[in-house]
Amino acid sequence: MSYQLIIGDKLYSSWSLRAALALELARVPYTELLITLNQPDTRQRILAHSATGKVPLLKSEHGTIADSLAIAEYLAERHPEANLWPSDIAARAQARSACAQMHSGFFALRSTMPMNLDHDQALESIPLEVQIDIDRIVALWSECRLVAKTPGPYLFGELSLADAFFAPVAVRLRSYRVELPAAAAAYVEAIYQWPAFQAWQQAALAERAS
Repeated sequence: MSYQLIIGDKLYSSWSLRAALALELARVPYTELLITLNQPDTRQRILAHSATGKVPLLKSEHGTIADSLAIAEYLAERHPEANLWPSDIAARAQARSACAQMHSGFFALRSTMPMNLDHDQALESIPLEVQIDIDRIVALWSECRLVAKTPGPYLFGELSLADAFFAPVAVRLRSYRVELPAAAAAYVEAIYQWPAFQAWQQAALAERAS
């Protein structure tokens, strides 16, 4: 099998980060094609690979798969030995629910605190609608922990696709210096200690320097 992941800038593309972490969890080799975002030819370059005009895209033996959630589900089905979802049925259901909530919600947080791995400054004030999103995320993380069946620092104990989906949220919360309850802060730190995330972060900072 051969995979190619088409991504946007590593500093900014939260959805690309999710797909890359899913591939790392699947423990399969893949190549990357980075298309710089917000350039005059960005859309044209992406359209050469997919009609969506968006990244990430996964090229596989079964065709080009668009959208990070579809990529995650494909990898989980294609590589069951990697246990990308929690093995316990209740935990797995909650992990899927958490990913879907992240995929389709938290718009205030996304728009007000865009992902930027080179950012390190708090907002002067957090708008109410953003604080509501933050409070819901913290509660959602606690809900995940309640059904975790294995020990560990991640949402369901061991690493899963849920952590890939919430890694960009951890970036936002840290880079904008959001004050968090101890358990949520510990989870953010766990994401920052994840070797796959660290590799992406280092590549992103190198990308900026070049």
